[in-house]
Amino acid sequence: MKRDVVQNLVEEALAENSRLFLIDLNFLEDNKIIVIVDGDDGVSVKECVRISRHVEHNLDRESEDFSLEVTTPGATTPFTNNRQYKKNIGRVIKVKTETENLEGTLVEVTEEDITLEWKTREPKPVGKGKVTVVKKATLKYNTIKEAKVKIIF
Repeated sequence: MKRDVVQNLVEEALAENSRLFLIDLNFLEDNKIIVIVDGDDGVSVKECVRISRHVEHNLDRESEDFSLEVTTPGATTPFTNNRQYKKNIGRVIKVKTETENLEGTLVEVTEEDITLEWKTREPKPVGKGKVTVVKKATLKYNTIKEAKVKIIF
């Protein structure tokens, strides 16, 4: 199976809905193709079916048999595309960098970085006891090793 042909077909299908974007395209043994897509507002089953049909109908099963799976990233799958941050503003995410692990609410996303916010208890500046303070951290995309949504029950 020619990877570039399949990739072009996936990109054609995604071009029909600008809110969707490709996360990963994998070719496994026995010509199994796995397409992982995400969207700014999520991805419906209808969109997965549409993408699958577009790819499948433009490939020739007579010349080469294959299986095709079009899916979305799982809830605990790390982010691989900066657009995934935008769709998760307001959610608690876990971020690993070279030097630290952070967990906080994603409050801002720009072209260069993200901003997390969280509350923590710290000793009072004067006197005994602790006080709740709000902390913020702004992280450049190139410093982030892994980021994913924290599932809260």
